[in-house]
Amino acid sequence: MTRENGLDGIWDVQRTGGALPPMRGIVRKRIENGRGWTIALGVRLPFVVDGLALRYPLGLVDELVPSGPDAYDGTARLFGQVVGTFKLTRA
Repeated sequence: MTRENGLDGIWDVQRTGGALPPMRGIVRKRIENGRGWTIALGVRLPFVVDGLALRYPLGLVDELVPSGPDAYDGTARLFGQVVGTFKLTRA
C-alpha cells in the first residue's frame, strides 16, 4: 500500500544518468492508492505500485530507494536491464 511507504502524491522526476532523456520540469509521477501514472508531455503512462517498485506494462520497472525526506533515487529497468537512473522529489 502506497500510504505505508510514503509514495502517495505528486513527484518531479530528474534524470541522473543512462539512456533516459532529460526530464526536469517535463516529467511527473502521480501516485495514489497503489496505482500511478508517469506524465510526460501530456501523455499518461500507467503503472502499479509494488512496494518500492513501479511496474509498467511491457517489462518496464522503476525501482526506488529512499534518499532523504521526500526524495528517492530511481533505477529504470527494461526486461531487467538498466536503461537509466533518476531522482524523485515531492512536488
